[in-house]
Amino acid sequence: PLHHVCFLHPAMHLYTVSKHHMSISTPLIGMVLADYGASWKEHRRFALMTLRNFGLGKQSMEQRILGEMQYTMETLKRSIGKHSVVMFHNAASNIICQVLFGTRYDYDDNFIKVVVQCFKENSKIANGAWAMVSHNMFVSEFIKLATCLITEHKETRVPGQPRDFLDCYLDELDKRSDDCSSFCEDRLIMFVLDLHFPGTDTTSNTLLTGFLYLMTYPHIHGRCQQEINQVLEKKDHASYDDRRNMPYTQAVIHEVQRIANTVPLSVYHCTTKDTKLMGYFLPKGEFAKPDAFMPFSAGPRVGLAPMALFLIMVTLLRRFKFIWPEDAEQPD
Repeated sequence: PLHHVCFLHPAMHLYTVSKHHMSISTPLIGMVLADYGASWKEHRRFALMTLRNFGLGKQSMEQRILGEMQYTMETLKRSIGKHSVVMFHNAASNIICQVLFGTRYDYDDNFIKVVVQCFKENSKIANGAWAMVSHNMFVSEFIKLATCLITEHKETRVPGQPRDFLDCYLDELDKRSDDCSSFCEDRLIMFVLDLHFPGTDTTSNTLLTGFLYLMTYPHIHGRCQQEINQVLEKKDHASYDDRRNMPYTQAVIHEVQRIANTVPLSVYHCTTKDTKLMGYFLPKGEFAKPDAFMPFSAGPRVGLAPMALFLIMVTLLRRFKFIWPEDAEQPD
């Protein structure tokens, strides 16, 4: 389709609003909102190679998500009738933490509590009326945590024997110590933030909204469970490939994303030079805003959230029925 080709085209670039928005948040340079320049390309190449080696391939990522779901389901069993909203943030964050930092954290651990709180507050401001006001305080908290982790890794790492993403980046720094590389510790901090924040906040907020709607419309909840049980009848757990046999559940997930608009922010694009695309002429600076529904964007910046969203929702719906507490009023 034209809109998909458009997002994949090398001439499609960032819109200046995104860069301005980031500049008032932190002076450090990340990768999500960076230009499609040499630095972005070499960091993307490094990230893809490293993340594949440490568990972001299709099969290994599935196992990480399903493994974290075991802890989530145990937490849910102990929390029946209790407030457990932050649990989805903890689970989503832990999936990324295992790759980035080589460990998962108990849901009561102070590290994950602070990280999740930073992400939640940052997202609340970014999506609200105060989006253009500096929210550096919450980014700074994460930077402090990331700096401590990097220092710890530098003290305990064995060069050439990486345990996780941080070790791999530090190894790369050693290799490039004598050249004018864009690799540096400041960029590593924002690199980690760029990988961690979207993988935590977007997935968890979409899940929260999804279960809110499923509890409000129990007949849809029941139909999803029926389809899930039929498809997974003889299987121990779900696979991302199962989505092809669950059209109704997939439609529900897409409808949640459409009607709730839980992620109103994305990376803006515009043409960096006069471009001809499938017979159309797009002048330099033209803003590409297709009408297509693409909640996770497309092209080289698309994330892993769709897999996590599907597997988490299907796994939990297979094991639990989500209902409103008897003493609570349903939303209007």
